[in-house]
Amino acid sequence: MRRTKIVVTIGPSTQDVETIEALINKGVNVFRLNFSHGTHAEHEENIKKIRQASKNTGRVVAILQDISGPKVRIGKIDGILKLKKGDLLKLCKKAQEKNELEISYPAIVDMVALGDEVFFSDGTIKSLVIDKDKNCLTLKLLNSGELTSFKGVNFPKTKLNISAITKKDEADLAFGAKHDIDFVALSFVQCKADILKAKKILKKLNFNPFIIAKIETATAMQNLDEILQVSDGVMVARGDLGAEFGVTKLPRIQKHIIKKANELNKPSITATQMLSSMKENPFPTRAEVSDIANAVYDGTDAVMLSDETAVGKYPLEAVQVLHDTIKDVEKEYPYFKDFQVQNSSDVVAKAAVQMSENLKDPIVTFTTSGYSAKAISRFRPGVNVYAVSHSLKTHRQLSLIWGVRPLFVMEKSDNPSKLLYLFVKKLLDENRISKDKQFIVTMGSVSGKAGSTNLIRLLDKEGMEAVFKYKF
Repeated sequence: MRRTKIVVTIGPSTQDVETIEALINKGVNVFRLNFSHGTHAEHEENIKKIRQASKNTGRVVAILQDISGPKVRIGKIDGILKLKKGDLLKLCKKAQEKNELEISYPAIVDMVALGDEVFFSDGTIKSLVIDKDKNCLTLKLLNSGELTSFKGVNFPKTKLNISAITKKDEADLAFGAKHDIDFVALSFVQCKADILKAKKILKKLNFNPFIIAKIETATAMQNLDEILQVSDGVMVARGDLGAEFGVTKLPRIQKHIIKKANELNKPSITATQMLSSMKENPFPTRAEVSDIANAVYDGTDAVMLSDETAVGKYPLEAVQVLHDTIKDVEKEYPYFKDFQVQNSSDVVAKAAVQMSENLKDPIVTFTTSGYSAKAISRFRPGVNVYAVSHSLKTHRQLSLIWGVRPLFVMEKSDNPSKLLYLFVKKLLDENRISKDKQFIVTMGSVSGKAGSTNLIRLLDKEGMEAVFKYKF
């Protein structure tokens, strides 16, 4: 069983049921909907297709809604603007002359100070603020390049006082609530207040997805600890991170984010240009394969494809490369991590993983909220981990968690002995196991209560026979 999960972006190359089924069969766990593109009607159609494909294949997959956030862009340019090192350029609240660029968030002009850096087009064009007035920043270009309409703008040394959630995002979140999306990725998060604002909006919508904070700004890196404390997971968004810090610093930053997430039991997704060359070519570069392997060794829960599956020519081949690379790395993955426990459920999880290290038996965890399955995953067991819940939503959300395979949804029961009986009976009736198979079980003494896992049981042949002595 592959342990590191695969997230792919749906787009024109992959938005038919047959292709989505093929992606699921190749190992995709989560489908990303990019709300920077497309209409609600188009996203609704894709949600229906993903859920139909999941039903057709009999495999649990989840949906991630990636909302746009306050992406700062320049306005429209006539043709291509050719820039030379040393040239002066004006970035304005409102463009009034031909050589002036307009910015999508005019208030940013007031926030930027002399000497601050301004980067364009994913950091490929760099400039320095040498003058400013009420309407414009005067920039001196540090390198040459070409600029076209609506390219992104980054301010790596400027603290931008703008909300991570726009009016468009609020409408998109209401759409996500209507369709019971599993994960929401928040773009351009800067601090914990951005996450708390999202939670407040989601609570009003009676919507409880996992919130994934996209780490893509220098300010987010400064506030990483507080962001991790209040979010459900993080995405290493290497596109804008590379623009803010420079690409040479990305490997170190990636390792730092993933390490922190692992320590705090928060899932991490590594994203952007994992297999960029496969947009046009059926085979990856050696560097891209090494990049995938590096992310897996770092401890990421999932790797993500964007353009490769949204608009690329070889989406199925790209997923196959991800799957094959991960599987090979996991042959020599450093399993059985030793993290400090945070609560009693973590103590049980760690003990179960330590048992599995000695016995080499798989772990089955009964989980209501998914926490106990995540707690087991945190210690990176080298055995298969199966999750059983009464909630399909919990199963879908566990699709992102390293090493956890949602097994099946069971009817809720307050009696742990009855739950175990029904579980074993189902396994035997469906010929999923033989009676001589043994596994480690974690569950709560009060079934169906979130956060109550406090029991470990080694279920061997004698244990299964003992379970059937109960009369239910």
